[in-house]
Amino acid sequence: MLRMLALSCLLIGPLGAWAEEAPLEVPGAMTINTYQAKRLYDLGAVFVDVRPSREWAWGHIEGALHLDLERGFTGLALDEWPRTVPLVVYCDSEVCPSGAEAVRRAVSWGYQQVFYFRQGYFAWMLADLPLSKGEVRGFATLNAQAH
Repeated sequence: MLRMLALSCLLIGPLGAWAEEAPLEVPGAMTINTYQAKRLYDLGAVFVDVRPSREWAWGHIEGALHLDLERGFTGLALDEWPRTVPLVVYCDSEVCPSGAEAVRRAVSWGYQQVFYFRQGYFAWMLADLPLSKGEVRGFATLNAQAH
């Protein structure tokens, strides 16, 4: 039994080192919880999912815009996007620093209403809120009625 426990620690231990906790807040943005995110969703805020395409295809918040942080997110820096649109940016959970980095960039590009949904996709899913699955669609227009 002790050998099994030691083996488990060896296998699981390194995986925990890969997960980096996201910061609690990002200057210039408001950190929101699942219920606040749902309220913004109901009001028509644009949800931006910054996870990789593979994770997006497994499931995402219904109506969200997919802008993988590594590919495509910099499109939000273009001058053609309105800086007054409320953006709710999320990754998968509190152990995904990509959401915070995306929020930091959006704030630096002049977006005035940036909401950091730190709990992310998994919390939304656990609350049994609207979800979609499927492949990435073409780049959509950014408006406050995305879903």
